[in-house]
Amino acid sequence: MTVARSVAEVLDEHVTLEVECIDRMYLNLYQPKLVYPGGVVGFFKCHRGMPFVSSALMDPISKGFVAAIHRFIGDEHVDLVHFAKGQRKDDVAHQYLAGHDGSEGILFVGRGQEKSTVFRTEKRVNRDTGTAYPWIVTATAMVNHFYFYGVDDDFGPFFIKFGTYFPYGAKVCINGHHWAQRQAANAGVEFEALDNAFAACTDTRRLQRICDRLGPAHIEAFVRKWLRRLPHPFTLADRRAGYRYDISILQAEFSLTQVIDRPLTGRVFFEAVIRDNLDAGRPDQVSLTFARRVTRRTPGRFRTRILTDGVIPSIHVDYKHSRIKQYFKEGVALRTETTIDDTRDFGIGRRLPNLPALRAVGFPANRRLLEVQRISCDPIAGADTYHRVCQPVTIDGQRVPALRFDAPATQALLAALVVCRLLPTGFANRDLRGLLAPLLNVHPSTITQGRMSYHLRRLRLHGLIERIPHTHRYLVTDFGLTAAIFLTRAHARFIGAGLADLVGPDPPPPLRRAAINLDNELDRLARRSGLAA
Repeated sequence: MTVARSVAEVLDEHVTLEVECIDRMYLNLYQPKLVYPGGVVGFFKCHRGMPFVSSALMDPISKGFVAAIHRFIGDEHVDLVHFAKGQRKDDVAHQYLAGHDGSEGILFVGRGQEKSTVFRTEKRVNRDTGTAYPWIVTATAMVNHFYFYGVDDDFGPFFIKFGTYFPYGAKVCINGHHWAQRQAANAGVEFEALDNAFAACTDTRRLQRICDRLGPAHIEAFVRKWLRRLPHPFTLADRRAGYRYDISILQAEFSLTQVIDRPLTGRVFFEAVIRDNLDAGRPDQVSLTFARRVTRRTPGRFRTRILTDGVIPSIHVDYKHSRIKQYFKEGVALRTETTIDDTRDFGIGRRLPNLPALRAVGFPANRRLLEVQRISCDPIAGADTYHRVCQPVTIDGQRVPALRFDAPATQALLAALVVCRLLPTGFANRDLRGLLAPLLNVHPSTITQGRMSYHLRRLRLHGLIERIPHTHRYLVTDFGLTAAIFLTRAHARFIGAGLADLVGPDPPPPLRRAAINLDNELDRLARRSGLAA
């Protein structure tokens, strides 16, 4: 077996299994009617019929809830673990899971203090009468939280934690791979499992269909099932009156696992990627990966980090509150996973029904990162690219001016195309203008409409972009993306940095030798062609 020499070869010839699956999800359980002070007033005055509203009314509910938790611990004969400050809760859970038979139930209950949003009573005075009255305000406080760590027949290991102060917010943590593993086992699909992935499978297509099925309905059913089984802070009458937990997404991980035939091949991939993609966190590359427009006003971080754990590297590309992590999992698989910490970074709501829309962001982001890495490390034939882009062409009798390789406008246009690639609805004239202006260090208003039409015509007739039918929007073609990455990188690395080194006062010896060899080779070719003086 030969060793792979490029990223493209690794991905095309050395992947034995490829699976996309939702990985870890961290969900928020909240009472929609109790997220603001007015809703709290309505709960006590309108629903429970109290003559006044004060935090004193919350205390009996809290004490009753805590007492119910302790009764549950006793009835179920499970341990109560007091988490120490800085202790990893997952480590405790793994110890309990190691000795568990996999049957459904609660493993243990943990308790720890965490900061939470709460409601307090504030004394206010009526300016007209001077009468004091209580007022409900939002505050934060250190509150006891109870973690219920368990195993579910469908979802495997999970935890649900409840705050013990009104309005008793809760969090849920599940893993989509554990769900898929259990569904595959129930369906008779043979597979070999990794920690939270698949190492091998006899029916890949069927396994992928199982992973694709996980959706809001499955998660909703899981949450409602355990809310019925665990102690609940709100009475049945409260819930029938509409005080039910809703579910939103705090964090979601969308993973692509590609099992490599042997570890050395995976190392080849990372060596090539790290060498050629340290710029993957620049705004242009981040835009390409996440299919979002990034400008100078876009808040957040845009960076690439290369981290090492022992001798295994990992790559992290950050975008606002989201990130892509890529690493070699357990020496077996290339793992690319997009983690979305704030759905609004992509104009998507946080409620659970928006999960399909998040899938449409997360999974393609993984593919786009691999696409950028493939093209960056494996450029196409340079001569053909250069001719098609940088020389004049004639299309249907129309002479189309060249996109001169060394012209600042050409390099700016090509860089802008990388940003425009795979935007959800393509790009328009004004989008390209907004990207082009800062690259040329000019104000957008100085680029006339006629100049933009001229640029768009050249890009279209050179095959770099194509118009979306019946619109004034455009898409970057596959050739356009490849050419843009190849030519901008070639210009930055060889024309800019290379010439600066060559004409410097003290060129590096290897570069000096390369320049002499190139000059000698050109002389030899000239003599063979009869062009020598």
